[in-house]
Amino acid sequence: MFELDFYGTLVAASLVLLLGRGLVARVGFLRAYNIPEPVAGGLVVAFCLLGLRHFDIHVQFDTSLQTPLMLAFFATIGLSADFASLKKGGRVVAIFLLVVTGLLLVQNAMGIGLATALGLDPLMGLLAGSVTLSGGHGTGAAWGATFSEQYGLASASELALAAATFGLVLGGLIGGPVARLLVKRVHASGIEQAQPQQPRGFEQPNEERLITSFSFIETLALIAVSLLAGSLLNGLLKGTAFELPTFVCVLFVGVVLRNGLSVLGAYRVFEREVSVLGNVSLSLFLAIALMSLKLWDLAALAFPFFMLLAMQALVMALFAIFITFRVMGSNYDAAVLAAGHCGFGLGATPTAIANMQAVTQRYGPSHIAFLVVPMVGAFFIDIINVIVIKVYLALPFFTAL
Repeated sequence: MFELDFYGTLVAASLVLLLGRGLVARVGFLRAYNIPEPVAGGLVVAFCLLGLRHFDIHVQFDTSLQTPLMLAFFATIGLSADFASLKKGGRVVAIFLLVVTGLLLVQNAMGIGLATALGLDPLMGLLAGSVTLSGGHGTGAAWGATFSEQYGLASASELALAAATFGLVLGGLIGGPVARLLVKRVHASGIEQAQPQQPRGFEQPNEERLITSFSFIETLALIAVSLLAGSLLNGLLKGTAFELPTFVCVLFVGVVLRNGLSVLGAYRVFEREVSVLGNVSLSLFLAIALMSLKLWDLAALAFPFFMLLAMQALVMALFAIFITFRVMGSNYDAAVLAAGHCGFGLGATPTAIANMQAVTQRYGPSHIAFLVVPMVGAFFIDIINVIVIKVYLALPFFTAL
């Protein structure tokens, strides 16, 4: 057993990002299909660790940095959202939210239907639906415990974490190819963006941005305040009807902080620096998350359950191509939105952002996609998902169990 401490894990994550960048730069397939660099590097390391287990060699990472990095990323998302931009994207946010809600319903209907057809417990189908795919590891773990305690589903928590891991991997792999197909379709149809856009924020992570040490400290302070206040808010809401995940509270505080300071005229957020720190947090978070994936948990999945998850991935790709893309306008922005939808429809919002960055880094910026996806994927989807899951559990089909 090799245990890497905090510093060793940080070094490993940095090397994973450099490996991913090198792979994407040199492997035409990865570049052509817009595979995010953290996904490319992280999966290579995860598969190497899976191979080492056959020689009884185990590597353990210190993942204590993973949650703070994720929260810091969501804080920068909040600090990047001004009310003027949110007002402009209000209609698009509403439409995209309807599309996302449609996927939640489809995922659960597919999961229950396929589980029944494969001879599995219908609850396993719901577990392999929006609970873990659109919900992620946190939602999956919470509902897994509920399914075990209230419905008697054996090993529900373990199945939930394995399904969420599967979704995280596939979410980072299918978004790029889906976007590539759709962008080609946009170019072939002659429908382009209404006007050229200058890249900003998270759209071009490799763009150079001028910063100073003092401005860096200012932005770091804003992120720290968002983390502290968001954590306190989460503690106040815990156990109430308004309970939300910590990252949602942090994002909300970031939005309030950015716009409150702007209204008071006290401070103007330095967006370029926020995006730098956000991109660093996002990249390191994904690197740690993917390199520490326990792929052997996926290998241990029963074949019918694995088939159920594979079909869900296929449904996600088809939904993004035929529903998300068309409803959102069948243009370049819609193609980027579809890539993002694949990311959080199977995995998580950070995966969605990484998918979209891989697309915009190659084809050009999409302001509306980077406005809409973080708000829907990090805030609204958790609320809607809880409602959808409870609606399905209230069906006579489940109440009879």
